Amino acid sequence: MKVNVITTGGTIDKIYFDALSDYQIGDPVIGELLARIGVGFQFEVHSLMRKDSLELTESDRELITRQVVNADSDYVLVTHGTDTMVQTGQFIQKHAQDKTVVLTGALQPAAFRETDAVFNIGCAIGALQSVAAGVYVAMNGQVFNVNAVRKNRQANRFESI
Repeated sequence: MKVNVITTGGTIDKIYFDALSDYQIGDPVIGELLARIGVGFQFEVHSLMRKDSLELTESDRELITRQVVNADSDYVLVTHGTDTMVQTGQFIQKHAQDKTVVLTGALQPAAFRETDAVFNIGCAIGALQSVAAGVYVAMNGQVFNVNAVRKNRQANRFESI
């Protein structure tokens, strides 16, 4: 199995500089994490952009979707900010129906000690290997169809709708 990983930015790659929450989106961490874990499959990381998902435009979603459609594997993992992850997933779904695509991210940056990033990435990798072709969101230990999930900002988690 080969997995194409597309990184778009978001909290998973944020680096904070001070107590006032000044941050920037740093280099993607997923390649290093997958290598350190010693995954038993090939992967290729494509750093597409470094944006907070609230800053993504329609053109950005088109670019992400083109990258998914043109991936040289049927398995695509997209790291994405959580605020508009579902919106991007639904956009991808319109154009990449023959691929298995899982979007994931983090509610706490991967650089933080108490991050959910590694857990979410692991869940997303498991989902890629076990779900039918389609577009999914893997967050909070669950895998959701992209059309049946929402982010509950108050509870700071994803849930079925």
